[in-house]
Amino acid sequence: MVTFLSGGTGTPKLLSGADAVFDPAETTVVGNTGDDVEIAGHLVCPDVDTVLFLRGGVLDRETWWGIEGDTAETHEELQAIAERVGLGTEPRYLPDDRQTAGRRIARWRRFSGVDEFMHIGDRDRAVHLTRTGLIDEGATLTEATARLADAFGLTVELLPMSDDPVATIVHTDEGAMHFQEFWVARRGDPAIERVEFRGADDATATPDVLDALDDPVVVGPSNPITSLGPMLALDGVREALAETPVVAVSPFIEHRVFSGPADDLMAAEGYDPSTAGVARAYDFADAFVLDDADGTDLDRPVVRTDTAIDDEDDADRVARAVREALEAVS
Repeated sequence: MVTFLSGGTGTPKLLSGADAVFDPAETTVVGNTGDDVEIAGHLVCPDVDTVLFLRGGVLDRETWWGIEGDTAETHEELQAIAERVGLGTEPRYLPDDRQTAGRRIARWRRFSGVDEFMHIGDRDRAVHLTRTGLIDEGATLTEATARLADAFGLTVELLPMSDDPVATIVHTDEGAMHFQEFWVARRGDPAIERVEFRGADDATATPDVLDALDDPVVVGPSNPITSLGPMLALDGVREALAETPVVAVSPFIEHRVFSGPADDLMAAEGYDPSTAGVARAYDFADAFVLDDADGTDLDRPVVRTDTAIDDEDDADRVARAVREALEAVS
């Protein structure tokens, strides 16, 4: 049995070619929900859905989000209407008193559907509407995710990190904003001051997640701050990771990040933006997989390989390095 902690695109890319190394029937994937947003009343879970679509065989692998070949007529019409009536192009948060009213899981991350700032395809939207409908009927996010996993024929177990709301808020020189506004609408341009995981103090990892953390854990090459940070902020998660074998794949080659804003986010949170900084952030990790070109000297076992993941063969290679590292610390 093995559990992958997944957020962004790094861990899904690793999972794309891991089946020959890790039996899907004995694999659990815990998805970050700090990036979730509610737009026009429906709950969007980007990191969970990347795994859902990947393992369901429908992921758009050019973008690593959404469904391949999906149309976006509803999204395009929303933008066209907003343009025709001059409603602007900025993300539109619902008023403060609406952020904590009604559906609890969507707290602090509610956006209007006016001029929808996230690109949501039509088939993709059907997933979000189904999820939200199940939650409105009384299901937890875990239960709704299980139903969607069945619909897409997943052979791994997919779990959201929590059934409670946790919102990743990036505090910038232009004010506080949800991570999706910062990264999608603003393209990561505002200068980062700090990152807040709003709600984490009152949220809990689900019993299913805590059970999964009893198994050896793999942290893929995802962003340590916004992809893994919300999970690590939950009470008991770091403690659980300290008690089980953990292997992490660095998203850096020394000081060079593979993709995304991990370097700026790590610097804002007081970590050196490098493999050494990742090792400091992951003090619970027992071993690391680093790139052949990464000469960082760590105080824990290291397995080196080419860690660039561009296709399934690359993912298979990195997964084999992960298994070698796990065997060294298990």
